[in-house]
Amino acid sequence: MYFAALLARTEDGWEASDTELDDVETLSDLTDLAREVSDEDTVLVLIEQEDAWFGVVRVDGEEDPRIYVSDAAAAARSSYGEILLTDELLGREPGDDDADLDSLDLDGTEDPEPGDSEDDDEDQGSVSGDAVSHSPVGDRYILADLGVSERELLALDEGDALGTIAEALGAAEVLETVR
Repeated sequence: MYFAALLARTEDGWEASDTELDDVETLSDLTDLAREVSDEDTVLVLIEQEDAWFGVVRVDGEEDPRIYVSDAAAAARSSYGEILLTDELLGREPGDDDADLDSLDLDGTEDPEPGDSEDDDEDQGSVSGDAVSHSPVGDRYILADLGVSERELLALDEGDALGTIAEALGAAEVLETVR
């Protein structure tokens, strides 16, 4: 089960709105959605898949979005997580994936590389053939100036991370209203 919400910091405090991500296909789409809420203030996009992973996208005006994902491998298996897991975030060169496998005319009878198996992919996660670990990725200081230190962010339990973040921001009540 997924939950996604936008938290916008205004002069009057935090305002929350739930959001549907059905029409969001890219990080650019998600950033545009956040800027529709406020193109000058800080907007946080909070996304979670219950007990598996959570992500935070921070949009400050026209600056590039900042991203944090708690478990890259779990997020890689999620359509919403894939939106956040950019090549840059994963430390890959753009276009350095196996997206063009169709042009290789593989018929499924090829021998796997040593160490390649479904079990390996399941244990380590995989995005387009590149191993993705179960560790956090992204900007660990994304919320530091808002009251959530790197240490606190890394220590969050996926089960209630967004509630804990909202509480630290002083936005727990407004987030609960859209939950």
